[in-house]
Amino acid sequence: MTTTDPALPGHASRPAHRDGNVLRWLTAHTASLVGDSVYFVALGWSAQKAAGPAEVGLVMAAGALPRALLMLVGGVVADRFDPRRVILGSDVLRCLLILSVAAGIALSAPALWMLVAVALVFGAVDALFVPAIGALPPRITGPGQLARVSGMRSLSMRLSQIAGPPIGGLAMGLGGAAAAFTVAGLLFALSLPFLSTMRVRPLEKPGGEQPENGTVRQDLLDGLRYIRRHRLVGPLVVVGALCELGLVGTLNVGMILLNAERGWGPSGYGWIVSGFGAGAAAGAALLSVVGRLPRAGLLLAGTLLVSSAGAVSIALVPALWIAVAMALVTGLCAGTFGGVNNALVQAATDPAYLGRVTSVVMLAMVGLAPLGYPLVGAAIGAWGSAPVFVGCGAFACLGVAVVLASGAVRRAELPRAH
Repeated sequence: MTTTDPALPGHASRPAHRDGNVLRWLTAHTASLVGDSVYFVALGWSAQKAAGPAEVGLVMAAGALPRALLMLVGGVVADRFDPRRVILGSDVLRCLLILSVAAGIALSAPALWMLVAVALVFGAVDALFVPAIGALPPRITGPGQLARVSGMRSLSMRLSQIAGPPIGGLAMGLGGAAAAFTVAGLLFALSLPFLSTMRVRPLEKPGGEQPENGTVRQDLLDGLRYIRRHRLVGPLVVVGALCELGLVGTLNVGMILLNAERGWGPSGYGWIVSGFGAGAAAGAALLSVVGRLPRAGLLLAGTLLVSSAGAVSIALVPALWIAVAMALVTGLCAGTFGGVNNALVQAATDPAYLGRVTSVVMLAMVGLAPLGYPLVGAAIGAWGSAPVFVGCGAFACLGVAVVLASGAVRRAELPRAH
């Protein structure tokens, strides 16, 4: 059974990679992330068997709508309740949902309506899970370990993206969609014992009183006002959003069209994406091992500038191997930028608002950034890859201007471990 401990004795000063409490959280989170990847493989292939290409896109996109619409509400839920309980409940719901789907598919062929319904429910549950994950680290470790925890989480995400699809594909090949959905459900179940044995610091106001809650609307507006007024958190959220909106479309859509334009083909695309992923994993690993990087605010500006320039250069270089090398550098700086930005946000945010702050950050990633995909594709079709990559890189560089214009961000430092 989960326990709470205001001081978490012995944990605050222990390095995160040697802290059993943090490692239990990381193991549970990794199992959930791999389960996510296996689920998406199973969903996509089931939709392909049940309908045509257009319907596959419909099924895969169905979960994004409730996730985007409910993300901010999920932030309020994470701040009102113990985020560990929200994560635990989310994984229980996902486990039961996916195992039920596996049983249904084992008894009959997958129907399109059922797959759409599953995607909608899964997306709604994700809207609760994601903000709660962001609100939990400050309650399971000390402030000086937040950068290391952020790097460990980013590394877990990268590794799950590598491991999940092959596991899902193997399950599909051996036992069909029912087996793949079963594996995903069991991975969600695997996270439950680790979550249930974590020790969590309870949230209290400075005077020792528990935070009061208004209506959901009042809490939501209060969280948005908190971000707008906070001299460090507000600019950090803006910088992260500018990076996502500027670079994600080029990396996810532009790279496909660029490789087709250059004649590098699917293998070239695979090499570039692998290079970016390897660099991002290296950046996350660096932060996990080092734990703290000096001059964090200026480091944000530098890594974002190099990430933006690197992404642009991929569309300008003449040879594939140079593009892969630039993707590696871009990923390294992007991984470092993301980990440092996330750690600064978590360290600076009042724990009572972390769920709502995380929900706004994630809304830019899963709600707003994908809306730019069609625009990037249409622009490349009209003008070619190079000018669009340059424009998107310049947009992301607006985040560098925000960092340099904010004294609070320029002077920001990650907490020291005690």
